[in-house]
Amino acid sequence: MPAVNLAIEAGESILKIYSSNFNVGYKDDNSPLTAADLASHECLATGLAKLAGEFPILSEESAEIPFGQRRVWETYWLIDPLDGTKEFIKRNGEFTVNIALIHKHKPVLGVVYAPVPKVCYFSVAGSGAYKMTGHDNPVQIFARTQAAQPPVVVGSRSHQTQELKDYLLRLGACELKSVGSSLKFCLVAEGEADLYPRLGLTSEWDTAAAQCVVESAGGRVIDLCGKTLLYNTKPSLLNPFFLVYGDESRDWLSFAAKISTSP
Repeated sequence: MPAVNLAIEAGESILKIYSSNFNVGYKDDNSPLTAADLASHECLATGLAKLAGEFPILSEESAEIPFGQRRVWETYWLIDPLDGTKEFIKRNGEFTVNIALIHKHKPVLGVVYAPVPKVCYFSVAGSGAYKMTGHDNPVQIFARTQAAQPPVVVGSRSHQTQELKDYLLRLGACELKSVGSSLKFCLVAEGEADLYPRLGLTSEWDTAAAQCVVESAGGRVIDLCGKTLLYNTKPSLLNPFFLVYGDESRDWLSFAAKISTSP
């Protein structure tokens, strides 16, 4: 799939900087920014324009595009050139390149590539989800339809919130794993985790590619009203709080009953 090759190419541009003595800058919202974010953005923007130039591109590192302009987009690329910049800075390897194609507010193609372990998760809606390690052949992955006892829960390594702590307290016994970037989604998609409750800030480019992978693997990504996470429906690009899971027989939402539905 061309988007997979492009994600790998962007990952290589990131690794060149990862192995150097790079500087860290900060955006207006105080989030970190490195040369790797920008190098990956340039690689993806150039490559996607060649791949399907008729579709606009919305990237974390591109200039802000007003809702009045993007609201008419039926199909567009939504990318996060380096998801998990804090993990990149910590050099723990838990960062990804995210590429999603959005059609009518839903992700229909998703690629999540982790450059350090050289692991790629990808999917096209209706065609299953796959994991590829290095040059090995891709293998199809599936979300776990029966949760472990106790359930395996993945949470942010760098963005723990009080809402998450309250949710886990109500959930009760569980095995908690802290993981960076959109790899949390992917662990649910491949059946290594049962639940990812995201009760903290995320933007649409953080989630779209991995959501496609999860849903193609048989899992769900829903907000705290029980509705599937949608894209480009409002001026703000912030997501509501959400849950990612495989086992639909468990009422994961019930443990979020006292939590606000949005940031």
